[in-house]
Amino acid sequence: MTKKNELATLESRLGHVFRDRALLEQALTHVSLHSGQGAHYQRLEFLGDRVLGLVVAEMLHEAFPDAAEGDLSRRLAHLVRRETCAEVASEWGVAPFIRLGSGEKRSGLRNKDPILADVCESLIAAVHLDAGFDTARSLVLRSFGPKMSEPGREERDPKSRLQEWALARALPVPTYEEKARSGPDHAPIFRIAALVRGYEPSEAEGPSKRIAERMAAEAFLAREGVTGHGT
Repeated sequence: MTKKNELATLESRLGHVFRDRALLEQALTHVSLHSGQGAHYQRLEFLGDRVLGLVVAEMLHEAFPDAAEGDLSRRLAHLVRRETCAEVASEWGVAPFIRLGSGEKRSGLRNKDPILADVCESLIAAVHLDAGFDTARSLVLRSFGPKMSEPGREERDPKSRLQEWALARALPVPTYEEKARSGPDHAPIFRIAALVRGYEPSEAEGPSKRIAERMAAEAFLAREGVTGHGT
């Protein structure tokens, strides 16, 4: 097949034929290909992350009209996390189309979750720029909507996500501090602060220290704008 026909195969899987093929090629290009000098997908990834988050948030808002904000936030984090995005990219079959530098090709980088997740978001942005928000929204709904109710999909613990986020920035492991305890002995309420060096603490309350720590970690992640895939 020619390169054009190869990209047509991917377009068929995405359900969108690009008017501007350069956008599609950029969405598939890793920074290593041109040593950072040519067009690559990082800017598209930034935009796609926001488009994905908005569409999924809207989808959840409509699908779960009685859910509390905390429940919606947990569902959102689960659906837009790195692993889910990588899974969607694999379902689109994008790996063979990713453009990498020679060293990265040899290392098998095209099949790694971080790269697949980045390309997933980049392709969403490329569709958005090529055809508008409604077309990108349709792509996200088709690809992520069925995953709302798939059985056996476990969410990562917010404390684990916060620890990964901190370690990725060469920060010490987050710690948790009990700030207050209230209520009767049989039904106490704990107030816990999540502490990360260089950042303001984030506090939350819960009926046990464990739950309060999880909620404090989740509050920290939400405040810092950390998505489900740890960006």
